[in-house]
Amino acid sequence: MNLLIVKLSAIGDVVHTLPSLAALRRRFPDAHITWVIEEASSDLIESHPYLDRVIISHRKQWITNLRNIKKIGPALEEIRQFIAALRERRYDMVIDFHGLFKSALIVGISGAKRKIGYNSLQELSGLFLNEKIYEDMEKHAVDRYLDLPRYLGANIESPEFLIPLREENRLRVDTLLKEHKIDGDSPFVAVNPVAFWKTKLWEEKKFAELCDRIASELKTKVVFTGGKNDDVVERIQYMMNFYSANLTGKTSLRDLAYLYELATVVVTTDSGPMHIAAAVGTPTVALFGPTDPLRTGPYGEGHRVIRKGLHCSPCFKKECDTVRCMKEITVDDVFGAVKETLELGNRKS
Repeated sequence: MNLLIVKLSAIGDVVHTLPSLAALRRRFPDAHITWVIEEASSDLIESHPYLDRVIISHRKQWITNLRNIKKIGPALEEIRQFIAALRERRYDMVIDFHGLFKSALIVGISGAKRKIGYNSLQELSGLFLNEKIYEDMEKHAVDRYLDLPRYLGANIESPEFLIPLREENRLRVDTLLKEHKIDGDSPFVAVNPVAFWKTKLWEEKKFAELCDRIASELKTKVVFTGGKNDDVVERIQYMMNFYSANLTGKTSLRDLAYLYELATVVVTTDSGPMHIAAAVGTPTVALFGPTDPLRTGPYGEGHRVIRKGLHCSPCFKKECDTVRCMKEITVDDVFGAVKETLELGNRKS
């Protein structure tokens, strides 16, 4: 049987889909499983042991190039090659975990006999399906996605998050940490202060105070993570009095997974890195404001969500004049959660 998974982005959503991939592999052990994904998140699943093939969509780059008259030809050729790769196999079923117009197009192009997804008309995606299940938006995204393998007869006892790490990931991260005088016996707290939405951000001066307190009061080193173009960490470090390591832009997604696996605690905004930290089982202190942790919080046990629960939250807005939900989170709130999480970990060890 040939099975196609469509989940294009973003990092957190791809992480949330990993347990469904594992469930589908157990349900159909002899199937040829292909996953279509956009380039930005592809590192999480390339060479995945449960997959037979990964097809990468460069959709964002194609859109940019199609606006440039000199690049229209090459862009159209790349799109033609993508469609050809998608149609190399005759799929028995395609599962749309995304439920958007961009994923629905791939469902339609695939030519699969069974087109399975949610009974949603979001961006008209449901019109491309011939089998639909109820989408329970009160569930966490992980459990909501797992309803699709369940529909196909999968028996799911415990969600499995497998991010395939290579030796090169371990060597690269170990080397980076040693450059900052952090070896295998040095506990550290990883801090991710970035997020795509402005409304998910916490104040930089508060991150600086928090990290100084972690270093001075808890005697634990701080390692910052983030993307290559994130200069927020440099601004935070400028306000700090104690040393911290800045690894922004130096890790791939799989490097990041291993780095978080080594950390004792991860402090993070609601973001893709938060979900990677939860997936590898590291206790996470997550700061929430405009979004709903019941739907997209760190999945599993041992995590702490810091939120103020204002009457207007969650609002799911990317723009806000006050951002009270994040500004009212205090350094004491977050520091207390980090301290308690470290103490609990020490008692267990």
